[in-house]
Amino acid sequence: MAELATVARPYAEALFRVAQNGDMAAWSTLVSELAQIGANPDVQAFAQNPNVTEAQLADVIASLVKSPLNAEAKNFIAMLAENGRVALLPEIGAQFHVLKNAMAGAADAQIDSAFEISADQLAQLVATLEKKFGRKLNPTVTVDPSLIGGVRVVVGDEVLDTSVRARLQQMHVALTA
Repeated sequence: MAELATVARPYAEALFRVAQNGDMAAWSTLVSELAQIGANPDVQAFAQNPNVTEAQLADVIASLVKSPLNAEAKNFIAMLAENGRVALLPEIGAQFHVLKNAMAGAADAQIDSAFEISADQLAQLVATLEKKFGRKLNPTVTVDPSLIGGVRVVVGDEVLDTSVRARLQQMHVALTA
């Protein structure tokens, strides 16, 4: 959905500029919460209800946020409600997170492993991957038994697949070629 990304970008950049002048950690938490709230199907249905006023929608969203809301955050929520942009919250959150990572020189890493990874193993793996990718990584680990063994790492648009399944596929291609 390139259109959603395009429409959400100015909101994410504006929030990021505000966060740079304030408490980045607090804003990051708030934006993550808003993204989760905006992704909720019940909230989306409520936002699309023609009987709900913009003020009611803003009040409901503000009441769902657990983090403390300052005046800027309340204004942001009210502006999204007035402009019918509540559905953009998940995309705004994703773009805000990308901007935050870019500022910190970090990236998100999706690590798929065939087996559970202990904390020590994860620390060693992340240290090795940070050297390879040349930036700090924020890992998210999931277990995927279909890999048979090894790991598959996705950082942005880069993929490092050392799984047994990938090696078997490479052998299959080599043998059938």
